[in-house]
Amino acid sequence: MAPRPLSPTVWTSPQLAIEDLADLAASGVRRIISNRPDGEDPGQPTAARMDAAARQAGLDFDWIPVTGMPNPAQAAAVGALLADGRPTVMFCRSGTRSAAAWAMAERLRGRDADELRAAAAGAGYDLSRLPL
Repeated sequence: MAPRPLSPTVWTSPQLAIEDLADLAASGVRRIISNRPDGEDPGQPTAARMDAAARQAGLDFDWIPVTGMPNPAQAAAVGALLADGRPTVMFCRSGTRSAAAWAMAERLRGRDADELRAAAAGAGYDLSRLPL
């Protein structure tokens, strides 16, 4: 597990393992946002299980499940959480939905769409087709 930076305080990742959470907390991360619906893949930890493990590791956990690409309400919810600047790792199956939710949230705050796409590309996510 190696979260990819989108900004100085936000990283995205494919599915996190419960075993990763203590290391993330030790590295300075303070919040986990899961954009993964429960039951998306067999064997995937549920949001409730991830929440309990995150809290045991000293992390806040928020669940904003996204199917497909994020909608404006989901992006706004992500933006509201990220507004405090706390170091946060967002995850979904591959990290793409989380990167999209971050970019949409930042766009709602007025950031430049091309700048956001470039930041996502630098982390390995192609958001060129995402309407920002």
